[in-house]
Amino acid sequence: MVLKRVRRRCARMPAAVLPLLLALAACSSTPKDEFANTPVEKLYADAKEDMSSGGYERAIKQLERVEGRGAGTLLAQQAQLDLAYLYWRTGERAQALATIDRFIKLHPSSPALDYAMYLRGVINFNDNLGVFGSLAGQDLSERDQQASRDAYQAFRQLVEQFPASKYTADARLRMDYIVNSLAAHEVHVARYYYRRGAYVAAANRAQQAVAEFPQTPSNEEALFIMMISYERLGLEPLRGDAERVLRQNYPDSAFLTDGYRAASRPWWRVW
Repeated sequence: MVLKRVRRRCARMPAAVLPLLLALAACSSTPKDEFANTPVEKLYADAKEDMSSGGYERAIKQLERVEGRGAGTLLAQQAQLDLAYLYWRTGERAQALATIDRFIKLHPSSPALDYAMYLRGVINFNDNLGVFGSLAGQDLSERDQQASRDAYQAFRQLVEQFPASKYTADARLRMDYIVNSLAAHEVHVARYYYRRGAYVAAANRAQQAVAEFPQTPSNEEALFIMMISYERLGLEPLRGDAERVLRQNYPDSAFLTDGYRAASRPWWRVW
């Protein structure tokens, strides 16, 4: 009986041990690098082709190899810039910013520094609401504006350091857009406070919009919010001042006749 039991155990051992051996073999093996034997110059050329055809994921893998294997070369610098762009295009905004910031820190004298600054601004540029924002009717000024402020700083740095850069003209346009967006955000907050009866906060926020962002399209509504907030607070002299400035700068303002019944389009909508 004992002998039979030993034989049965021995017969069962291969079936039990085999999966363990296979698992250990899998752990000890390393994934094969499909680009291991490809020269960095060809890797970069192939990556550019994939970028042109929309093969961003494969291009990223190739550019990461170029950056690592060509460290210290101009080709590696260019790969780093392309990586930042592709990370942004594939929705990896944090990784894109980390990559472009690393480039600017490591290569302050690079001939592509103006493009790097421009790209940092574009990555931060808050121009895409996404499907949920569109469905909710949210406009650009209602979003968190920190990214817009970061974009403005990047574009301003570009304009100041490289006034003759081919990217400067577009950067200036984006800066104007961002200023309008920031002003509209302040007015959006002031409107929110007013509709909830926080008239002091509404007046203060509207006044901040006028002071910080003069000559923007949002000033008209900001002055109107100041006027009606002061009226609610019983501050007639301040209400009169706000109305006088509103009439002087916007004599045909619909806010003066219709108030919030006026059908005004968002400043950024041109159709």
